Amino acid sequence: MSNQKLMKILWKKEVLALAFGAMIGWGWVVTAGLWISEAGSLGSIIAFAIGGMLVVFVGLTYAELTSALPLAGGELIYSFKAMGRLASFITTWAVILGYVSVVAFESVALPTVFEYLIPNYSQGHLYTIGGWDVTITWAGVGILGSILIAWVNYRGIKLTSSITFILTLLIMIAGVLLITGSSITGTAQNMEPLFNKGIAGLLTVVIMTPFMFVGFDVIPQAAEEINLKQKKIGQLLIVSVVLAVIWYIAIIFGVSRVLTPAEMSNSTLVTADAMAKAFGDSRMMGNILVLGGIGGILTSWIGFYVGGSRAIYALAKAGMLPKTLGELHPKYHTPHKAILLIGLFSTIAPLFGRPALVWLVDAGGLGLVVAWLMVAISFIVLRKKNPDMHRPFRLRGGATFGWIAVLMSIGVFILYMPGMPSALIWPYEWMIIVLWAGLGMILYKISMSKYGKKSSNQHLNREIAKVMKFDDRTEKLEKIK
Repeated sequence: MSNQKLMKILWKKEVLALAFGAMIGWGWVVTAGLWISEAGSLGSIIAFAIGGMLVVFVGLTYAELTSALPLAGGELIYSFKAMGRLASFITTWAVILGYVSVVAFESVALPTVFEYLIPNYSQGHLYTIGGWDVTITWAGVGILGSILIAWVNYRGIKLTSSITFILTLLIMIAGVLLITGSSITGTAQNMEPLFNKGIAGLLTVVIMTPFMFVGFDVIPQAAEEINLKQKKIGQLLIVSVVLAVIWYIAIIFGVSRVLTPAEMSNSTLVTADAMAKAFGDSRMMGNILVLGGIGGILTSWIGFYVGGSRAIYALAKAGMLPKTLGELHPKYHTPHKAILLIGLFSTIAPLFGRPALVWLVDAGGLGLVVAWLMVAISFIVLRKKNPDMHRPFRLRGGATFGWIAVLMSIGVFILYMPGMPSALIWPYEWMIIVLWAGLGMILYKISMSKYGKKSSNQHLNREIAKVMKFDDRTEKLEKIK
């Protein structure tokens, strides 16, 4: 079992669908109204442009590092080579929080869809949390969906990539219909107010953007399963980021042109209602948008199972988590125990009701910003520490892009802190952060005492050495040609 490897079967279209599908997900359907109400139409567009700039600069550093070190675990490898074992654990554990938050978010979002397709289906009151009534049928839909997605991921990357590609096409059709319809039938007057709640509203939306853009970093997590040239991997990563930035801004523009602020405040699913109104109050068109949204839930759900399970797998292989989580299934070649662990978090999430959507967005977003900051720092350190390292996708301008990514990441990180108008909510969001950090600390200490620091370092150095030897041979062959 120790000699088993991940299957190298992902090609260009599967990689792009995996990253783009993971990034756009369901957030554009369920929270577009929240963005516009918080910051105004133009304010939310500017907020996503700011968040998009951060992600583009961070994505550029990822692209260079992923092409240079195409190993499962992505962030774990980059930060280890640059800053050592503890920094690599902190980086990877932070990004896993982001991934698990997205997976849990989708299991809460799925039952929300059914409120539009099947009105009043939520029955069997269990309890109330955060002012929201959790019912048997509402939680049951999320739990059943979680089990199904865990099973799909358990069965292998070939099945997940095929399903993701088909669903991504469905999402794009629904989104293009919305944008086209709203451009024709909408008015600029509906976009008033352009700004809402001043700088506080703008910053509130800005801190949501990392969570919405996360997904491009699924590519480095699955790097060992991608059957493409290393340079092409970096290029696809950047293409996926740019497409997602354009997508979110277009959706905000489309929704705000069709619905007035009053209509948004009375809507339970703003994007679907905007689609219906854009086509003459057609309930059928609203349902088509919702089907696209369901496709978004599933692509994002699948993508972050892939990313999260590979990150856990990489940590376990390095002896920073229990090594049983680093085992591959003998038939499907998937990190099946890591998938089941993520499935546990996903299955529990619907029991916290719809308020968990916002908690997960904000807490998971902070984890992602921490990971992106560490990757940007790793990029700068490796440019200085290993200037001659083979970089198939090499950024011009030296470490400049890395410094911009670092400064922007720090700026967004500060927005989550107490005293800021967009600070995390106590106790729910901070408790998620504290519990996750505490769990990571305990698992790291136990694993280090059991497997040893030396063993962990040796494993990671061996993996990196294999890639760098291969790169040296490739470079020599290219020079001969």
